[in-house]
This record gives sequence, structure tokens and C-alpha cells, in this order.
Amino acid sequence: MDTLIPAWVDGDLTPIDKLAAHVQGLKHQAVSVFVVRGDQILIQRRALGKYHTPGLWANTCCTHPLWQEPPLDCAHRRLQQELGIGGLDPQHRQQLEYRAEVGGGLTEHEVVDVYLAHAPQQLDIRPNPDEVMDTRWIAYRDLLTEVSDDPARFTPWLRIYLRDHAETILGADLASG
Repeated sequence: MDTLIPAWVDGDLTPIDKLAAHVQGLKHQAVSVFVVRGDQILIQRRALGKYHTPGLWANTCCTHPLWQEPPLDCAHRRLQQELGIGGLDPQHRQQLEYRAEVGGGLTEHEVVDVYLAHAPQQLDIRPNPDEVMDTRWIAYRDLLTEVSDDPARFTPWLRIYLRDHAETILGADLASG
């Protein structure tokens, strides 16, 4: 079954197949979540079966809302579906737009609602192997160093978020820490 997501076609928000949006490079809605614990960010390594950017490290989770699904509901849904995480309270941080080539002739042209959720010290994480091959907590400064040293290991959108939007997404304390 096709996954219909909100995309702009001829200026109107329209339901469109997710893969078609990426093949055509259409501007479409997305959701990204950063889960933090102190100065650490939970990142995930995308499963090798993903149709774009397999095996790359990304923020905690990112996806596309289903047609007519509110972004916050989508954030909760994907935290649960990708990582088995429930009970967090994602707070909207920013809506931003970016465009990035993600390989295989596919383009992410997204209008993203970005959320930040604070995790307790003990957080039960149960990754869905169809979505996520690994997770880890990493200090913000260490993440910046790793992205700088080997950017090809990270998704284009994570690199954009860290380069252009870190303070708004993560807060001045963490982003400057």
C-alpha cells in the first residue's frame, strides 16, 4: 500500500505517494525529533533496507506525516514505531525548509516541524530493525566533531540541522556547550 504524505503540487497541498515526492523532488511536509538527556542527543543509524540514506546516522527520528495527520501526532507515532519510545513530551522548536540530494536520484525538499523531547536517565529504547540498525547517546560536542571529521556517515538533514539550526532546535545551552 502506498504511503500518502502532504506535498505541494501546483501550489496546493495534496496527498502524494512518499516515494513519488522524493523522485520528483516535490516540497513536502516532514517531522524530525531530537531526544536529549543532559548534554547528550539520541541518534539512530538508519536500517540498511531504507530506500534512501541506508546505514547513515540521523537525529532521533524523522519521517513524514500521513495525509491530514497533525505533526505532533506524527512525532509520537514515529518515536513509538521506530524506537519503541513512548511517554515523552516533544515540544515544537521550529519549522524549517531544506532541500538535499539523498542519493539514487532522490531529493528531500522538506518543510519540517522539528521537535525536542527531554528523556529521563533511564529510557527504554526498542529499535524496530526495519527502521533502525543502531542507536547511541552522544554528547553534542562529540557529534559535531564526528560530523566534521566524516560527514558522509551522517544524513544530509542532520548535517543541515547542526550547521544552520542547532541553537533553535537544541537550545542555546546545549548548542553552545
